[in-house]
Amino acid sequence: MRRAPAALPVIAALLAAGCLAVGWALSAGDLRIPLGDVVGALFGGADGMAASVVRELRLPRAVAVFACGGLLAIAGALMQVLLRNPLADPYVLGISGGAAVGALGAMLLGLAPWLVDAAAFAGALGAMLLVFGLAHGDGSWTQTRLLLTGVIVAAGCGAAVTLMLSLATDTRLQSMLFWLMGDASGASRPWPALVLMVVGLVAVLPFARDLNVLARGELSARALGVRVERLRYLLYVLASLLTAAAVTLIGSVGFVGLIVPHLVRFVIGNDQRVLLPAAMLAGGTLLTLADTAARTVIAPMQLPVGVLTALIGVPVFLFLLSRHPR
Repeated sequence: MRRAPAALPVIAALLAAGCLAVGWALSAGDLRIPLGDVVGALFGGADGMAASVVRELRLPRAVAVFACGGLLAIAGALMQVLLRNPLADPYVLGISGGAAVGALGAMLLGLAPWLVDAAAFAGALGAMLLVFGLAHGDGSWTQTRLLLTGVIVAAGCGAAVTLMLSLATDTRLQSMLFWLMGDASGASRPWPALVLMVVGLVAVLPFARDLNVLARGELSARALGVRVERLRYLLYVLASLLTAAAVTLIGSVGFVGLIVPHLVRFVIGNDQRVLLPAAMLAGGTLLTLADTAARTVIAPMQLPVGVLTALIGVPVFLFLLSRHPR
């Protein structure tokens, strides 16, 4: 298991990059606020319109986006170990599809925003339980069976989403499409997601050694005393909960959970003790930068953040494939 000697400096650099990305998110916008005024609004108790914009509008959105990026990156790294598939991402098992069915169904009925969030989370948990129950079957749970079950459930959810979009009125269709492509403009309660990101990382780090062994293969893990079945359940439930929280908060944002673990692995190796916290910071930083660009590139109009993450993710993934053709 390769671990780059510069792992700790890389984590420190990612932490600094995350702070700078959040600072840019708080400063940039229709009303440009100098960083000195941002610091004063956060720590100096400054008053005025600029301070209100920072504290009440931009800070909740920046925290929500950073937390969701971290959640998706951790979930993607766990899914890649669980399925032993480099193409695995947080959405591969239908969690995002279930959340989309719940959220769009609530939007179609014209329910309040907090009920939309509740329906999205319920849909994600429902998809998680459905995939787990169908894949587990008589107890013979394999990566292939889990992956195929997730793909089928995701396809069914995709059909339901298409049906709801075709039934939606013009006034609701735009908000539904924005949710599907990622929209952080309504993220007013980001702190639970931030807490869940930290708690999820703390919960999985004690199992990092077992994850390193499991990444080498199930037979090797069993031979070295790893309780593979228990570890699989932990990875599946934790990755699903992290994904459900992220999707509920800002909708479906692609490529973060797929690309970020690969980028971090390319730089510092595959030691999960370092990979997981580094991926969390890198995912939060990337999504914060993408969201800030999405709301400033053609301001006052806002782009769906999922569009920018896809535009970033496609060439990055092709670059990784060219560097590692196997």
